[in-house]
Amino acid sequence: MSYTALYRKFRPASFDEVKGQDPIVRTLKNQVASGHTGHAYLFCGTRGTGKTSVAKVLAKAVNCEQPVDGNPCNTCAMCREIAAGASMNAIEIDAASNNGVDNIRQVIEEVAYPPAKGRYKVYIIDEVHMLSTGAFNALLKTLEEPPAYVMFILATTEAHKVPVTIMSRCQRYDFRRIAADEIAAHLKYLARQEQLSFEDKALEYIARQADGAMRDALSLLDQCIAFNFGGTLAYDKVLEVLGTADTGRFYALTDALFAADAAKVLNLIDETFSEGKEPGAFVSDLIWHLRNLLLTRVSGGTQDILGVSAEDFADIREQAERVDTSFLMHAINMLSELSATLRVTTQKRVMTEVCMIRLCHPEMGEDIESLEERVRHLEQRLEGVSAAELSLPRQTAAQNVMAQAARAATQAPQTDAKTTDETALAAEAPKQEKAVQPQEASDGAALVEREWGRILSGIRGMEKNMLEEAKVSADDASHIRLSYAKTAEFTYNYVVQFHLADKLTALVKKKYGVEVGFRVVLADQISPEKDHRMERLQSIVTIPIEEE
Repeated sequence: MSYTALYRKFRPASFDEVKGQDPIVRTLKNQVASGHTGHAYLFCGTRGTGKTSVAKVLAKAVNCEQPVDGNPCNTCAMCREIAAGASMNAIEIDAASNNGVDNIRQVIEEVAYPPAKGRYKVYIIDEVHMLSTGAFNALLKTLEEPPAYVMFILATTEAHKVPVTIMSRCQRYDFRRIAADEIAAHLKYLARQEQLSFEDKALEYIARQADGAMRDALSLLDQCIAFNFGGTLAYDKVLEVLGTADTGRFYALTDALFAADAAKVLNLIDETFSEGKEPGAFVSDLIWHLRNLLLTRVSGGTQDILGVSAEDFADIREQAERVDTSFLMHAINMLSELSATLRVTTQKRVMTEVCMIRLCHPEMGEDIESLEERVRHLEQRLEGVSAAELSLPRQTAAQNVMAQAARAATQAPQTDAKTTDETALAAEAPKQEKAVQPQEASDGAALVEREWGRILSGIRGMEKNMLEEAKVSADDASHIRLSYAKTAEFTYNYVVQFHLADKLTALVKKKYGVEVGFRVVLADQISPEKDHRMERLQSIVTIPIEEE
C-alpha cells in the first residue's frame, strides 16, 4: 500500500478536529444543528489554515443521515462517499485550471438537477479569485438565487481579488493563522499517534517555521521524519534538513552587529552558508529574531506574542536589555530590503555580506537611520573616555592659541596686550562660512534668504532634496518660513517629523553665528492675518495695501 502524506492522513473529519478556527467552527456547527445553513459561503485566509478541510466537513454535515451536534457522523453511507471523494453531492472545482465562462456554464447546467440521494449538492470552488471576469458574471445570478438543494462554498487566499458583487452574496469567514503553540501541540499528538520518538524543541521549531499554516507544518514534519527515519526526531536534525541555522547563532550575530564587529559577523555568515543554509531563509529568521528583541525592548513582550518557549523567552529578554531600539529598527529595515533583493538576485551571499558590513559601518549610508547609527556609535565610544581625556584636545588648542599669541607679540613688540588678547580669541573662535556684517547679525532672516543656496550645499541626501522643495521667505528679522504646496504634503510631513527646522537653526548658528528660527508650513496653514511679511511691507510703504 502506498504511503499517505500526513496532511492527507490527518485531514479533519469533523468540526471538532479543526484546529485554530474555533469561532468559525462554532458558527457552522450551530447552523447545521439548527438547519439554518446559508446557500453561499466565502472562506478567506492564507494557505494551510483549513479552508478546504472545513468546506468538506460542512458538505458532509449537511448531507449526513445522523448528524451529532452539527458534526457529521462519518459512519453513514453519505459521509463515507464524500470522504472518499466518490459522491456526486460534493463537487470540488479548481478555479485555477477551470476558470473560464464555459466551466461555470457547465456548473450552472448541473445545478438544475437535484441530487439523486442526500439533501444538498455542494460545490466547493477552490482559489475562486482565479476565475475570469466573464466566469464571475456568469456565476452571479445562480449564486444569488440557487435552488434550495444547492450550496456554494468559495475558497480563496486573495479575497481582495474577488468582486464585491460576489462577496455580497456570500457569508464571509476569515480563517486566521494558527498559533505556533497550537500547531506544536497538534504535531506532538500526531507524532504519538504515529509512535514517533521526538524532542519537544524539534516540533516547536517546525511549528514556528510553518508560519501559521497547519498543512505546511505537517509537510515539514513528513520531510523531517523521512530524513531521520527510524531514529529520534532531534532539534539539530530538524535544522539540518530544513536548511536553517541554530537560534544560538542569531544571538551571537546580533551581539556582533551591535558591537560593529564586522570580522566576527562575516565569520558567522561564512559558517552559516558553509553548512548549506539557504540565505533567504536565514535572513528571514534573523529578522524574526530582531523583531522579538524589538517587541521585548519596547513593550516588554510576552511569551505568547513572541511564540517561543520559556527558555527562549528568557534568553530574548536578556539580550533585549543589551541592544538599542534604534539599532533594531535600523537593522530590521535594512534586512527587509535585503530579503526582497535576495528573491531576484543570483549573488545572494555577496548581497548578504554587503548588508552586514553596512550594518557594522553606518557611515557608509546617507539615510537618516544611518546617521542615527553613526551618532550611536560615537556615543558608545565616548562612554569609556574620561573627562580628562575629553578635555585634553581643548587644553592643547588653548596652548596652541597662547603660543600663537606669544609669537605675534615677539614679532611685533609694539602691539599692546589688548591686541594680543584679541588675536588669541580670533584664533580660538570657530571658523564661520562667511563674515557676517553687523546689520545681518540683527536681521538673520535676510542673511538666510541671501545665503540659502550656500546653506543647502552643506546638506546631503534626502534632507537636501526635501528642503529644496520649500519656498523660503522671512517672517521677521529672526524667523524664516519654509512653505510647502498642498501637493507636497509628504515632503512637509517628512521635514516636520525629522525636525529639520531645528537642524537648520543649528547649522546657521554654526556657519554664521546668528540665531534664526525656522517655521515649516503647508499651503492651507498659511493665513493672511498671520503673515508677518505684510506687516513689514506696510511699515515701509505708506499707501494702503490690499491683499488678493
